[in-house]
Amino acid sequence: MADLCVAAVGDVHASAERGEHLARAFRGLGDEVDVVLLAGDLTTHGLVDEAAALADACREVRPPVLAVLGNHDHHSERADEVAHALKGAGVTVLDGGHVVLEVAGMQIGVVGTKGFVGGFPGAEIADFGERLLREVYAETTRQVDALEEGLEAIAGCERRLVLLHYAPLSDTLVGEPEGIWAFLGSGRLAGPIGAHRPDAVFHGHAHHGQSLGAIGSVPVYNVARHVIDTDFAMVRL
Repeated sequence: MADLCVAAVGDVHASAERGEHLARAFRGLGDEVDVVLLAGDLTTHGLVDEAAALADACREVRPPVLAVLGNHDHHSERADEVAHALKGAGVTVLDGGHVVLEVAGMQIGVVGTKGFVGGFPGAEIADFGERLLREVYAETTRQVDALEEGLEAIAGCERRLVLLHYAPLSDTLVGEPEGIWAFLGSGRLAGPIGAHRPDAVFHGHAHHGQSLGAIGSVPVYNVARHVIDTDFAMVRL
């Protein structure tokens, strides 16, 4: 089976001022890239003009571009408009869904969802107490269920990828203050990943974390722009 070349990045925090840099970065993707993954925090404040700068850059590329939104993209309560701007440039924006692509002579299944907070074994938010805390737990449950359903749907694909914003494990958070790990992801997201064993997981959000972790045999890449220190992480599968 042929290799699959993935170009991935999160936390680009697009703005009109960064538009020229983004355009150069996307134009610079080589012909070997088969798919581009954007792991959330695509904008700075979740504004449409910021999304438009990234959308213009995405028009420059040949391979399919898939994205999930992050917390920054929700900040101004205009996430639907941000997604619409990106979709207008041909970007597939996943929000708890999946897509199957014919790429590099094979079927590639990608499950994408934002993920959410909650912490990791030993320090997790429980489904107990005040209603607001239980709502946080319920939102993470919805994200976990979306992962499960998506991974089940793409089970027959030759390559299976997961795209998140929030981290599904603590390995890639090392370097961030432990006191904020509960706000950077949830270990509950690891359940469907460990059960279905996709080929790779990509996330962002942890700007000072580590670039690589693993859930069992599944590699997990933190592709936050601040971590990879380049425009795109190139991963061959």
